[in-house]
Amino acid sequence: MKFLHTSDLHIGKRIYEVSLMEDQKYILAQIHKIAVEEQADLVVIAGDLYDRAVPSTEAVTLLDDFLTGLLQARIEVIMISGNHDSPERLSFGERILEKQGLYIAGNYQEPLKRVTMEDTYGKVTFDCMPFIKPTIAGGAVNSREAVAHMLSTVEMDKSDNHRYVLLTHFFVTGDHGEMPEIADQDLILVGGLDHVPASLFQEYSYVALGHLHKSQQMGKGKIYYSGSPLKYSFAAGSAECSVRVVELLDKGKVKVTKRLLQPLHEMRCIKGRLEDLMKEEIINADGVSREDYIQATLTNQEELIDPIGTLRSVYPNVLQIILQKNNVDMAEEYESRLSGERKGIEELFGDFYRMLTGGEMDSRRQEIVREAVQMAEKEVNP
Repeated sequence: MKFLHTSDLHIGKRIYEVSLMEDQKYILAQIHKIAVEEQADLVVIAGDLYDRAVPSTEAVTLLDDFLTGLLQARIEVIMISGNHDSPERLSFGERILEKQGLYIAGNYQEPLKRVTMEDTYGKVTFDCMPFIKPTIAGGAVNSREAVAHMLSTVEMDKSDNHRYVLLTHFFVTGDHGEMPEIADQDLILVGGLDHVPASLFQEYSYVALGHLHKSQQMGKGKIYYSGSPLKYSFAAGSAECSVRVVELLDKGKVKVTKRLLQPLHEMRCIKGRLEDLMKEEIINADGVSREDYIQATLTNQEELIDPIGTLRSVYPNVLQIILQKNNVDMAEEYESRLSGERKGIEELFGDFYRMLTGGEMDSRRQEIVREAVQMAEKEVNP
């Protein structure tokens, strides 16, 4: 049996108020194409199908189109809810849809919802463990206890060639607590209350994880985060997005490969003086596109007039501008001064201005600060 593993679609997501709907439509079409090329029996989606509990009409339509396309290609789908989804909304019509080959585990149930299929080697059972708050699972106080409780509700057939696959959406660490690589969207609870060790999943031939946005393997077994199919922040850097292609053979034999995905727009960070970033050799550098989503850090010390408008004349998809008018040394020097001897308010304003601009306040600015301080003192001590 061969299946595709993906997760964290976050359909309907916006970055800096820019809709990613076209980007998501583009990437879902690639996933559909890969599933057909690989002759996959099914696609598993490990949570966070939507970006919010109440998705927009456009988001619901896009997911409907994606799932319908897979089913029309005779590729079945198993999916669970994640922490961004509404379990109740996602579960609507699930018993009717099973007849079409679409299996949904939105709401948590005991024992876990199961989907059993057969291939040339025997039976394959998919256990569906959606994201829930720990207390829902037997009154657990943390995610580890919750997952252990949920696993205790299922029984496994130990006979030859009955293989088990788990879909889940939790923060899974290594066998001995090794931390996964984190993207800035990923949430880590204080004290590790949400950490679930990979050692809990030893009985499974493959574990399809969702929740973290970077594709990676956890623990010694076949336990994988597929990662999100798109980058959803500039902090993702040069990380590649992909889907996992999983082929279950005889019991104990699993082949896992990766198929890369090409985004409609790359997330790219550029840095330098405004006039330098407008040069042809930067704009048309090899391997980049001016259509990329851009985060621009401008190092100009002088005031700039409409820098985002200027940049968008050549980079139409600038999403964020960071003005960097000082360097780290200046900031450290300023903090050092603050931690030293006590200074007057006017001196502190001078230090702050120097940190921001690298220069000294002129007499006019000094006079404005002096007048403001005097007015404030009168208010406090009339």
